[in-house]
Order: sequence, then structure tokens, then C-alpha cells
Amino acid sequence: MTGSATATTLAAGGPVSHDTSDEPRKEGSRQQTSVRQRKRRRGGKTSWCHGGGRCGGQERLDKALASFLSWQQSAEERLLSLEEARLERELQAEERREQREERRAEQERQHELRLFSMLTGVLLAVREGTQTTTQSDPATSPLARFSASLMTTPAPSAPSSSSQPPPEAPTTESIFNQETKKSQLTSGIINMGTSENKLCYDLLHKRLTKPDMLHINPSLLQYSDWRGHAFLREAVAKFLTHYCCSPNPLKADNVGIMIKKYAILIPTPFYGVIIEDLHLYSDVKLFHVPLDCEVGRHNPSYLQHFAFEMDVFGLTIRGVILMNPHNPLAEIYSLKEMITFLEFAKRNALHAIVDEVYMLTVFDESVTFQSVLSADSLPDPQRTHVMWGMSKDFAMAGIRIGTLYTENRDLVEALAKLGSFHGVPGTTQHQVAQLLQDKEWINEEFLPENRRRLKAACSYMTGELLSMGIPFLDRPATLYVWADLRKYLQESSFEEELSLWKCFLRHKVLLSCGQAFCCSVPGWFRIVFADQQHHLQLGQYQQHSQCLLARLFMPSQQFTHSLF
Repeated sequence: MTGSATATTLAAGGPVSHDTSDEPRKEGSRQQTSVRQRKRRRGGKTSWCHGGGRCGGQERLDKALASFLSWQQSAEERLLSLEEARLERELQAEERREQREERRAEQERQHELRLFSMLTGVLLAVREGTQTTTQSDPATSPLARFSASLMTTPAPSAPSSSSQPPPEAPTTESIFNQETKKSQLTSGIINMGTSENKLCYDLLHKRLTKPDMLHINPSLLQYSDWRGHAFLREAVAKFLTHYCCSPNPLKADNVGIMIKKYAILIPTPFYGVIIEDLHLYSDVKLFHVPLDCEVGRHNPSYLQHFAFEMDVFGLTIRGVILMNPHNPLAEIYSLKEMITFLEFAKRNALHAIVDEVYMLTVFDESVTFQSVLSADSLPDPQRTHVMWGMSKDFAMAGIRIGTLYTENRDLVEALAKLGSFHGVPGTTQHQVAQLLQDKEWINEEFLPENRRRLKAACSYMTGELLSMGIPFLDRPATLYVWADLRKYLQESSFEEELSLWKCFLRHKVLLSCGQAFCCSVPGWFRIVFADQQHHLQLGQYQQHSQCLLARLFMPSQQFTHSLF
């Protein structure tokens, strides 16, 4: 029964082979196929999927490779462009360096040429000066006549060697010869506008090179009282006491304001730099009081009138500025007149700032300058402040030292706080103190000779102005004359005045026009005579002095006949 069932089952399932020898062979074939697939995967020859999957993976790989190659190409292009830009910058920098070197070499050549031209001019001046001295007749030579009037002084019968200038000290005539040649250069300008005294360099050179000036000690090289060293303030106090004829000794401690809507009265014309000086530390306004240039006299009633007008403008007057001798009028005011102004200031509770920087620059023996410090008593000492400096009276514009004397202790303390911005070197203070203490040199050598030379120079200048019919204020003080050139203006306007000033400048002559001094009337000019360059008519020995000066003063061709 069992055998028949088995036969039935086999019959239903089909023929069954009982031979199992092929099974190990099939298993080995499957293992070999798996090994080959793993090798292919390791070698990147197949993908995880068959057919379409394998193709999609290859495309992604190709795209990634193409993207990488594109990025690499763009990066290389950027690197190349950056390298090209760097090379271009280096090339431009090299070109600029070469251009700078060329300009520097050209400037050096031009500088050498200028030095050579100046040296040649000096040598020619010395040679011509020697020839003029040896060949020309002093009685007929304009240069000799003026040099004699300007430089000669009665010589002692037996001059000592100590009274003579050192051999290396340049004389005024040698300086004049050099300046003459420089003025003949195409770019040379005759400066008759800057108020400097250039007539006494030889006197100053002799004094400033003496042994007592060459002194150094530690205190001169250290910080000091910003008001100035005590020895200098003491020297200034004694100097002002003596030359201002003060009835009482001035105090060394007194040697050394305002807010918006405050103002100061000042007569016009006036020294124009005062405007800058006031605006340096404050917002003080200047209220002008016009004067008549032809009369040139301050009048207290004018000041009082304008003081009343200030109330209309809402400004409070706190001070008045007075100059004696005056700049630019060269007017000298008597002590009585100055006291009148100070009394006006006291009545109105004004600070009176008195500028006496030209007090020793008076060259007429018949005229005496009187300082306000010489008064027995000042109307208001606490509001009276006197200024003085070295630049004008001692012909030392390069020595920047100014002084202020006041009895107002509050003002002294306030100015001391500003002194740190205006300190003077200690060695310079020592030299100035030595100079001011040497009254023998000042009284017997410098002042007499300086006044004589200024008088000669002023006489020459005013004589030329008279010969040309040019009106001017004839005053025996300061370093300039106030001349009236209104007849050369086509119309009375400051534009015409400026045009005339520019015409002078085109002719290589520098003057100071009235606008620079806030003059109320156009056409007035300040002409400085205390300069070796004012010898322009003697600068060219072949021409007559008057003709040369007139040519330089000629504003235009239409005035030729009126000037000559």
C-alpha cells in the first residue's frame, strides 16, 4: 500500500531524477559570479543596479567631472588675470619711479642753474661796483651820492680796531649790489609793501656776533615761565622805563578778552593784520571809525559818535585800539592827544590797547615821541595796555618777540596761560636781553645811525614823489609813506584801486593798497622806503633815477605823459 502511494505521487509530479551530482557545480558557479561582480564594483566597472541604473550613475559622474573641469578653467583664468594686473601695476609703479627720478634730476639741474646765475650776478655786481668806485666821479655818480648820504658818518681821528666791523661783516653797499642784481632778474619783484627795516644789517651783525651773545646755560634749554625768562622781563621793564620816560620804574611782573557780541573801536586805516590777531582767540568784532587820510588826526568826538551808534547794532564796546606812531599814516600823536583818547576810554569803561611798536623809529630831531607810559598818571591804569616789539625799532623783523605792559593782574595771568603757544627760545631771550641792556650801543651807535639812514632814505623817496606830483603824508616816522594815487584811478572805486595794484605787480613792484588797511577812500597806497630795494632807480646805473622810478609807478600807457 505504501509502494503504490509513492508511485502515485511520483507520477503526479513528473519524472524525478535522484542524481545529485550537479548541485555542487551550480553552487560554485554562483560563487564565481559573485566574486566577479565584487571585483567589477571595486574597479568601478559596474553599478549597484543593472541596466538603466548603471547608465544614470555614469552620467552623474560625467557631469561632476565636467563641472570640476569648468571650475578649474575659470580659476586658472582668474589667476592669470590677477597675475596680469599685478604685472601691470608693477610696470606702472616702475614708470612712476622713473618719472620721479627724471623730475628730481631736472629740478637739481634747474637748482644748479639758478645758483650759478645768482653767483654770476653777485660776481658781476661786485665787479661793476668796483669799476664804478674806481672809474666814476663821486660828484657825478648817483650811486656814490646816495651811498655817501646813507652810509658815511664822521670818522674819529684814530679809530680803534674794536670800533670797526669784523672783516666778514657785509656792508649795506655790498647788500645793495646783490639786491640790485637780483631785482634785474625776470622773476625779481621789488618789495615796497612789507614794512621791514633793511638799512642796518651791518650794525646788527657787528653787535649780535659779540661774545656776550654766544652764551648757553641749562636754564636756556629747559622749559621756563611762559611769560618769558625773568631776566628778559626785567630788561624790558628797565628798557621801557628809560625810553618811554616813565616817571616811575615799570614792574617786570607786569610785562608779559572777550566774547561774542563784543566789539572794539579802531580808527581806519589801520594795520590789517590786527583783524587776524583778534580772531585768533576770540570772535571780537572791529568797528571802524573812518579818518580823513589828508588830515590824519584822530578826533575823540568821532570815537564817541561811533560808540553811540554801536547800541543800534546790538554790540557792546569793550575796547579801543590806538597806534602811535600810526600805521599806515605815520602820524605821531602828542601826549596830550593820547591822554584825551584815554580819558574817552575811561568815560566809556573801555580797555585802551596802545600800540607803540614804532616809538623809536622817529628820525627828525625836531619831533619828540612821548609814550603814554611817560604820563604822570594814566586816567585808567587797569584798562590801559601798551604793546611794543623788536621788529621795527631794532630792524629785527625775524626776531619774533613782542611785549605787553599792563597793570591789570587778571590780564597778565590770562596771557600767561596762552604763553605756551607763543614761547620764545631761551637763547633768543638771552640775546635780546643783552641787546636791550647795552644802552651805550643803543644810544651812541645804533639809534643815531639808524635814524640818519632812515631820514636819508625817506628824503629820497619823498623827493621822487614830489618830482612826479604825487601827494603824500609827510611824517618823520616809521618806515613808509602814505601816498595818494587817486589821480591814476579811472574812477573812484576799490575795484580800480585793485586794478592799479595788479598793474604795479605786473611791473614787478609790490605795494600795499588801501584796502589792506581798511581805508575808507580808494586810491591810497603805503610805500616802504626802509629797504635797499627802494633804490630801484639806482639799480641800473645807466638810467636816471627819476625816470626809472616813474616807469615803475606807471599804471598804464595812458598815464605816461602825466607821469614824466
